[in-house]
Amino acid sequence: MLKDNLLMLRTVNGMSQEDAAGTAGVSRQAYAKWEKGETVPDIEKCAVLARHYGVTIDALMNYDSSLPENPAVPGPAGKHIFGSVTVGEKGQIVIPRDARELFEITPGDRLIVLADEHEGIALMKMDEFEDRISRALETGMKNAE
Repeated sequence: MLKDNLLMLRTVNGMSQEDAAGTAGVSRQAYAKWEKGETVPDIEKCAVLARHYGVTIDALMNYDSSLPENPAVPGPAGKHIFGSVTVGEKGQIVIPRDARELFEITPGDRLIVLADEHEGIALMKMDEFEDRISRALETGMKNAE
């Protein structure tokens, strides 16, 4: 996994092995061995590379792009790509289990569908959305006084 993630993240970021090696503070040959899986970087080098690529060390080390539900590269730290869903005939989708667990979505929860014609669709728990609207209105009222 690590070797594949190093290769994909370097490629997606338009870097050569020489560039990535410079970022990690090693020779191109040492970096090439990491991508081939012949050796592995120490944790400090992993931390440097993870920061540079904007991913967590865990994602750099453990993300498995060979799983059919995972895209080719790990998402940025704090961002998630949960895979794809299929829209049913009536517009229904099944939210992936990992997403439901992370956002504590349980049966019966109400979600609001938000959209931006240029950016896409997002889901948010209705109670969290209502809380944000209330806070925004309170702030607006205070600023108007």
